[in-house]
Parts: sequence; C-alpha cells; structure tokens
Amino acid sequence: MVRRFSLLLPFALMASMANAADFQAAEEAYLNASIRPWASDPALVEAIKAANAERAAYDQAKIDELDAAWKAEVGAAAQPTISPVLTNAASDFLRAQVEASAGAVTEAFVTDAKGLNVAASEPTSDFWQGDEPKFSEVFTKGKDGVLFSDVELDESTQIYSGQISVTITDPATGEAIGTLTVGVNAESLM
Repeated sequence: MVRRFSLLLPFALMASMANAADFQAAEEAYLNASIRPWASDPALVEAIKAANAERAAYDQAKIDELDAAWKAEVGAAAQPTISPVLTNAASDFLRAQVEASAGAVTEAFVTDAKGLNVAASEPTSDFWQGDEPKFSEVFTKGKDGVLFSDVELDESTQIYSGQISVTITDPATGEAIGTLTVGVNAESLM
C-alpha cells in the first residue's frame, strides 16, 4: 500500500499544481475584468485622498492605538473606530460591488498610504494592514503593485478563498495613494 501511494503522489501533486496555475490565471482574468476598474472609482480615490490628508501626522504609536481600539470593537455594540470606516460612500461602493459579484467576491476593503482602513464592505479583523503583505508588498510597487494570496479555507464560512490586492493611484498624478484588497471565492472562479 505504501508503495502504491508513493507512486500516485507525484500525479496528485502535478494535478494540484495544474489547478493552482488554472486558479492564478482565473484570478488574473478576474482582476483585469472586474477589480481594476474599482481602483479608479472616484468614491475610493477621494476617500483615500481625504484619509491621507487627515492622517498624515499619525506616527506608529497612534496607528497602534487605533489598531488596538479597532480590535477591541470587533463584535461589540459600540464601534466608534470601526463605524466611520463602514459608513461612508466608499464603503457603500464596495458593498455594491460585492453584491453585484453574485458570490465571487466575499469582501473588499481599501487602505490609505499608511495601510489604515479607509472603507470596507464589512469589518476586518484589524484596522492597520500596513504590517501585512497585502499592503507592504503592493503599495511600494506603485501602480504595478499586485499580490495574489494563497487560497485557504475560511473556517467561518467554509469557503475556499484568496485575496487579490492592488495599488490605488491618484489618476491626476499617478502617485500611489492606497490599496484595494478583494476576497475572492475560489470556487466561483473555477
């Protein structure tokens, strides 16, 4: 039995790699057809520019304070840090995109130039994305910044999903101003 299993293992790995390649191609196609247009929407661009101006003087201590407050508010009745992020025109835009995706998109959120949430379709687990690859590996690449995360099983929804993150630039200057991260239902793309 062990020998038979070991002979089948390379074929299983090759099939898995082919599926991963197919999924990445599907993610790239979905990014170009559906997600990239969101990144230039005026609701998102203006919200990010306003947040960048408001938060320009935030240092790491302030960011850590806000991140801790956000985490403490997740699931709480009072959400003074979370509510402003969820109740703005940019968040309304993101929720409309999630709904229009017919299940292909599970979540969407936008950050400012420091990696702090500006808008979200639903609450994220933390306020500061700046210490995560979805921001740090994307924002620094400017207009070409893209990151496809690994596909994982979301324990709460029992859905296999991945994230696609892109840089949002100011259309007038081409300068990177924030990021957009979209959770994608892997099964919907295959």
